[in-house]
Amino acid sequence: MAEVQFLNALAQRTGCGLLCDVNNVYVTCGNLGGDPAAWLDGLDPGAVGEIHLAGHAVNDVEGSTILIDDHGSPVAAPVWALFERALRRFGAVPTLIEWDTDVPPLEVLLGEAARAQERLASVSDGVVT
Repeated sequence: MAEVQFLNALAQRTGCGLLCDVNNVYVTCGNLGGDPAAWLDGLDPGAVGEIHLAGHAVNDVEGSTILIDDHGSPVAAPVWALFERALRRFGAVPTLIEWDTDVPPLEVLLGEAARAQERLASVSDGVVT
């Protein structure tokens, strides 16, 4: 059973909601060769109650690129794009930006929050404008 199928079954059978960590989806798919857009598209939209965003580190390990979800940098452009896709799929659900390592000045954190809020505010009837 694929991970997305498992999560959908879990939510359906238990009634629990899902937290969709968009950066984790991007990092995992990047490291394992999956398609993050297809992964998001597979989630039951009615089950997602919250979204998380974060930054990640890009590392070279013996000639291979490895992404690490380190919560220590701004949200990357491809993750913002994936977040917009998530908003089109799940609607304007509560969103949290995680940044708990290498914490920058407050202005940087507020800027990231404002970028997320702009995208959330643009959701109308499940469509990002």
